[in-house]
Amino acid sequence: MAKFGLLGMLVIELVVFSLLAPDTFPTVSNFQNILSSQAIFMIVTLGLTVPVLAGEFDVSVANTLGFTTVLIGYLTVLKEWPFITALIVCILAGTIIGAINALLVVGLGINSFIATIGTGTVLTGLATLLSDSAVIPGLPEPLVTASTSQLLGLPLPVYYGLGLTVLLWLIYEHMPAGRRMLFVGAGREAGRLAGVRVQRLRAGAFIASGTIAGLAGLVLAGQLGASDPTIGSSYLLPAFAGVFLGATTIKPGRPNAWGTVIALYALIVGITGLQLLGAGSWVQDVFNGGALIVGVAVTRLATRSGRTTAGSDT
Repeated sequence: MAKFGLLGMLVIELVVFSLLAPDTFPTVSNFQNILSSQAIFMIVTLGLTVPVLAGEFDVSVANTLGFTTVLIGYLTVLKEWPFITALIVCILAGTIIGAINALLVVGLGINSFIATIGTGTVLTGLATLLSDSAVIPGLPEPLVTASTSQLLGLPLPVYYGLGLTVLLWLIYEHMPAGRRMLFVGAGREAGRLAGVRVQRLRAGAFIASGTIAGLAGLVLAGQLGASDPTIGSSYLLPAFAGVFLGATTIKPGRPNAWGTVIALYALIVGITGLQLLGAGSWVQDVFNGGALIVGVAVTRLATRSGRTTAGSDT
């Protein structure tokens, strides 16, 4: 039952805050806001699960998101490129960023944390350069429509995130690539000895992460209707908190798609509930930072426990 502990906590949060704030918390508009507010976080956090599952860190995901948010505005508004052409270039930009990270980490052997910090810092500078440190308004209507239209009372990005959740769940749990990636994350040398193409999987994980982060940036730009060069960094800590807290549930000890979604909504429900009860904006940083610490600690303990059990069985 431990693997459903976080889901149980989410249910308890819903009940407690509904009782403590009956006029403001258990309302349709509040739940719609909770669900829609996490759509971009869901996409970028799910993308981050890919390299983490492979035993790597991609600290540049938030910067990639921020860069593509600016790039689409730069190309379509300032340079007046056709929308489809600019869209393809932005998607390719995310993929190329992931490939650069793969080259640095897998090809040159640089620590993934250091390499992606460097990449992310460069992207922040480029976003500032392209935007001249200013918001770029007036993004193309098709992008805005695809990012703000609603279905059954929820914006389309919520469904994009859920679709990505299902896709990654299928890959992680039911396809050879997911099992091999988990094998690589657990031990590269063991993976090599088992015939797994470790380097290719590690590189692919960074490319997937960059591509998904780039797509998240495009959806965010459409939601805002503008390119904001300062917005990307705010997505980094919640993304890592969601990945590691999500690794404590459903499949304890490793990142997984549904656990990540549950973690994100457990965090936002707690934050929203406390703010409705009068807590200040500080609660968001406390929740996200605390969740990251707890998630890493519990994941480490679960991993050690699994290794100990495996050792005793042999």
